[in-house]
Amino acid sequence: MFFKKDYQIMLIIALTIWSIWLIVLGWLNAFEILIEYWKIAVTMLFGSIIAGGSSLGGGAVAFPVLTKILHINPYQAKVFSLAIQSVGMSAASLAIIMTGVKVEWRVIFWASIGGFIGIISGSVFLAPLLPPDVIKITFTIMLTSIALTLIALNRRNRICNCFVPIWRIQEKIIFFSFGVFGGIMSGLAGNGIDCLTFSVMVLLFRINEKIATPTSVILMAINSLIGFFIISVTLNSFTAEVYSYWLAAIPVVVLGAPLGAILCSRLNRQTIANILVCLIFIELISSLLLIPLRPIAIYCSLSMLILFSYVNYKMYSNHFYENVQFNLKFGTDKLRVTSKKCIDNSSL
Repeated sequence: MFFKKDYQIMLIIALTIWSIWLIVLGWLNAFEILIEYWKIAVTMLFGSIIAGGSSLGGGAVAFPVLTKILHINPYQAKVFSLAIQSVGMSAASLAIIMTGVKVEWRVIFWASIGGFIGIISGSVFLAPLLPPDVIKITFTIMLTSIALTLIALNRRNRICNCFVPIWRIQEKIIFFSFGVFGGIMSGLAGNGIDCLTFSVMVLLFRINEKIATPTSVILMAINSLIGFFIISVTLNSFTAEVYSYWLAAIPVVVLGAPLGAILCSRLNRQTIANILVCLIFIELISSLLLIPLRPIAIYCSLSMLILFSYVNYKMYSNHFYENVQFNLKFGTDKLRVTSKKCIDNSSL
């Protein structure tokens, strides 16, 4: 019964947005756009399911497909990624909230503040300075380093935390800082804050992937809305062509993203991690085959691989949050063990 209710919520969200979409465009114009830009719609059919069900975001599919296969300008691809994620991942977030999926709201709050600063810095100041191939390969390398560390972390069964086990100023700074850097990546490639925040939650704080994933989806939805506002209003970069792409993808993503979120809630932690790793390696292979590897792109990719791998390894090798959960005892510097855990199974 609960399973059926989840899909009813998904359909209500989709039908509501479809109705608005048809009323605004009209039947004839709406289907003309779908027919003309069917490649975009098909791309986002898969991209939205991945966006709602993983920490990659729709931009992780849209950006490489648009730039490597459809040969769309990377800047337009980034603008489109943020624009369509503002719709699709918002729909997925609404489904997550309405179906009662567990998320870490404190992480969302502090990473969103950092993401606001980061996405402004990335889209306004850094995007005009960096070559498109450098942006594309850097994004791929960031994902690859996460996948490698995730493989190492899941070589054995582990007990996972349900939430950040101790919440002090240090933890707020960590999520704020990664939010800034993730926001910069989102401003450059249309995606990034969800991937980085997911890696921190899973690798450092040992949070269950079933909680880290929907948390990252809501976080990316917020970051996408901010980025979409910046590029469309402040930078005036929402061109007529990108607008057409956006209109063609809307009816697809408002169904696919909530569907991905619901399907993710039915999978066990290990399956989610395996799917994520496979998607990242597909992204890596496609990048190596399709992106011209100029010397500057190779240099930047190797530098980023070393940087991200080092950071991920430091988080992976830090066992402070792994074995027990802690609470700060009010008024003292002592820590009191509470030993509450998320058991590693599919029922969470």
